[in-house]
Order: sequence, then structure tokens, then C-alpha cells
Amino acid sequence: EICAFKDGKWLRIAGELVNDDDKAVKEAMLEKMPSLKAMYSADDGNMQMLYFKNAAATFSSFTEAPETISF
Repeated sequence: EICAFKDGKWLRIAGELVNDDDKAVKEAMLEKMPSLKAMYSADDGNMQMLYFKNAAATFSSFTEAPETISF
């Protein structure tokens, strides 16, 4: 579960984390964060890419009913 709180509202994201060993995913991450290219490569085994499966995000506050979005 990942939780965040801001301005009296909080977000909880829960689900199953799945490892993604796809080299193309690692290369895409390095393209979006070029400062890491000098330290890492998609083949070095020093990074792990994850994604949520069967996940739900719940937005809550003390003044409103919770809203849940499944993805």
C-alpha cells in the first residue's frame, strides 16, 4: 500500500506489485530520467521495474465520502 496526505485529504493505493523485467521498460525509464544514464543501464541488473495489478486507489477525507477507482 502507498499512502499520501495533502490539504486534509488522503490517497491510498493498494494492489499486487508485479516485477517487470522487460528491457524496453527499463530503457524507457532511463530516457525519461537522463541523469541516471551515467550510472545505470537497462542490462546492469541494478534496477527493478514494478507495476500494480488488481489495484485500487481510494481518495478520502473527513468531510466527503470515499471514492475508489479500480485499475
